Amino acid sequence: MTTRQIVDAAEQRNTSAVTYHFGTRQELLLEILARRGAPVDEARGQLRTVAGEQPDLRSLVACLVRPYVALLDGEGGRSYVRIVAQLRGRFAAWRVESDAATTKHLSAILDDLEARPDATVAVRRERVVALIMVLTGTVAERARRIDDGTGNDLSDQEFVDNLIDVCAAVVAA
Repeated sequence: MTTRQIVDAAEQRNTSAVTYHFGTRQELLLEILARRGAPVDEARGQLRTVAGEQPDLRSLVACLVRPYVALLDGEGGRSYVRIVAQLRGRFAAWRVESDAATTKHLSAILDDLEARPDATVAVRRERVVALIMVLTGTVAERARRIDDGTGNDLSDQEFVDNLIDVCAAVVAA
């Protein structure tokens, strides 16, 4: 999207509004991700605390999935997950570039998943990247179907349970 398209979509008259408030389109995107991502990260942290000191794989994955899927309840959340899905190919760089204050629980959970001793370090990292791709892509597709009104085959609970199982299977492969 061009800066002009962003300004028009925001119904602003000042064509330099994005530059004035955010600097660049990249900085605007990072602000959107941080603003929407911070509450999700806090919810992940709460679930991780409840899961205890040595959660099983499925419980750890549920800490990632449940707050993210909850974004489907609102139009803004659905837009957010669709944006994130478009960025999932940059996941490795994102972990380095992201706002640590709004991703600390996400990073800690991913570190826990990567620390599982069932494969080499490189394989474990690849599995975590695959988990993120499956999670973000699947939730974005459900968001699209909700917004398009095309329906979903699974109930909300079935969707969450299945996604947790699928993501856990990717990590445990």
